[in-house]
Amino acid sequence: MHGNTLWAGHWLWMLVIAIAVVVPAWRICQRTGYPGWLGLLILVPLINLGLLYFIAFSEWPADRKERQDG
Repeated sequence: MHGNTLWAGHWLWMLVIAIAVVVPAWRICQRTGYPGWLGLLILVPLINLGLLYFIAFSEWPADRKERQDG
């Protein structure tokens, strides 16, 4: 009977972990010149790995803008 119930704090803990992961990913996306909402993709399994590889190996818009300005 207890197997079907979730601990009440489970959802709160999931929210805390999600915030702890999404906020840095959001900031990284913004600093590289991509929209911050791409950081939400870090919550989707397998897509999160794709996001990390995309950010790591693509040319960042922020770098392009910096080269044009200076």
